[in-house]
Amino acid sequence: MAYIPNTDADVREMLQAVNCKSLEELWRKAQIKDPPPSLENIPGGKSEYEVSLHLNALASQNATSLVNFVGSGYYDHLIPAAVGALTGRSEFYTAYTPYQPEASQGTLQAIYEFQSAICRLTSMPMANASLYDGGTALFEAMMMAVRITSRRQAVISGAVSPIFREMIKCYSGNLDIELIEVPVNNSKTDSAQSALIDAVTDKTACILVQYPNVFGTVEEWTDTVDKIHKKGAIAVCSTYPIALAILKTPGEMGFDIVTGEGQSLGIPLSFGGPYLGFMAVREKYVRKMPGRIVGRTVDLDGTQGFVLTLQAREQHIRREHAMSNICTNESLCALTALVYLTCVGKEGLVQVANLCASKANFARDLLLQIKGVEAIGEKSFFNEFVIKLPGDSSDVVGKLIDKGFAGGFPLGRYYHDRKNQLLVAVTEKRTREEIKAFANAMEAVLWS
Repeated sequence: MAYIPNTDADVREMLQAVNCKSLEELWRKAQIKDPPPSLENIPGGKSEYEVSLHLNALASQNATSLVNFVGSGYYDHLIPAAVGALTGRSEFYTAYTPYQPEASQGTLQAIYEFQSAICRLTSMPMANASLYDGGTALFEAMMMAVRITSRRQAVISGAVSPIFREMIKCYSGNLDIELIEVPVNNSKTDSAQSALIDAVTDKTACILVQYPNVFGTVEEWTDTVDKIHKKGAIAVCSTYPIALAILKTPGEMGFDIVTGEGQSLGIPLSFGGPYLGFMAVREKYVRKMPGRIVGRTVDLDGTQGFVLTLQAREQHIRREHAMSNICTNESLCALTALVYLTCVGKEGLVQVANLCASKANFARDLLLQIKGVEAIGEKSFFNEFVIKLPGDSSDVVGKLIDKGFAGGFPLGRYYHDRKNQLLVAVTEKRTREEIKAFANAMEAVLWS
C-alpha cells in the first residue's frame, strides 16, 4: 500500500482544478519559499539490512559509555533485571485503556497498587494513576490549585528545576495565569522561603517549590507551608521519590499537592522519555485532581474488584466541568515504577537512598580537595550538590566528556550568574573507583 493513496490520475485532476501543470508550479504559485523537492527525486527504498546499518550508525554517535554524574531531575540508578523482564511481558506492554473493568482487573489492580505506593512514599492520602512527566505534573498541580481557589496567580520558586519552569511557562503562555517567579540568592542555595511568603497575596492560588531543590539542598518547609495556608494559598511540592525513603516527606510537612518525576523508579534514562509524572493530594481535593483514579470495591457477591472512579475527565463529563483534558496516563511506566519498588522493597529503597547520600558526600569531599574548587551552599543535601570551578563549567564539562565522564549539569545554562558553578549528582550506581577517577579527571581538566 502506498503512503500517498492518490493515483497519478488523481494528481492530474487536482492540478487541473487549480490550473497548474505540475506540483512545482503549484509551489511557485503558492509563493512557498522553500518548496519540497520534486517527488521524482525521492530516493529508492532500502533493504531491511541497509536500514538497520544506517540506524545503527546513527545510534553509535551517541556517547552511551560515559560515566554519568548528571542529575537535575533525571538520574542514572541501578535497575534490577526483573523490572524489564516483568514489564516486557506482552500482557503488560500491549494492555489497552481499562475502561471495561470486567476485562481489565490485572491492569486496574497494578495501577491501584502504584497509587498506593506513591501515597506511602509521599505520606499523602490520595494519588492518581500517573501523569506524563514531572514537569507537566507540576503544571497540572498549578491548574488544580487555580480550580480550588478561583485565583489566577502562581508563585514559583527560582529553585524549582529550570526545565520544569520552562514547561510551565510554555503550557500557561495562552492562559489567564500570572506567574510570579521568586529568584534565588546566588550566595545561598535555599529557596528564599521568606521571599516566597512575602510574594503570596490575596490573588495567589499556590506556591510551587521543589524538594530537594534544583541545587540539591534539603529544606524544612513545615512552618512556611503553615504561613502559606494562613494566606489562603495552596502549597505544591515537586519531589524526588528516591530521596523520600530517608527524608521527611512532603505530606509530613503539610503540602497540599505533591508531584514528581518518577524516572528514578526503574525507568532508564532516555532523551525525551517516555518518563513518568506522579501526583498525590489531600483527600479534600481529590475531586479536583486531573487524570484517572483507580478505586477498590466489591461486587454483589462480595468479591474484591478494581474500577476507574471519580472520572472527571472531559471524556466523561461536560468539557467545561472537566478537571483536565488528560485522556491517558503513563501506565506502562507506572507499572515499571511499581515493579521496581516491589523488587527493592521498603528496606531496599532506604538502602538505595543511603548509598546515594553517602557516595555524594564522598564525591563532594574529593572534589573540594582540588585546587580552585569551592563549595556552594550548605552541606544539607541528598545526592546532588553545587561546586564552583575556576572557569566556565560548560567548558569543563565538554573536556570531561573526552575523558569518559558526563561531569554534571552546568548551571550557567539557565542561571546566567552561575556560569562557573556545576551541579553534580551521584547515585548508588557510581562506584568508589568511578568517583575517584572522576575527581582525578576533574583535576586534570582544570590544571593540565
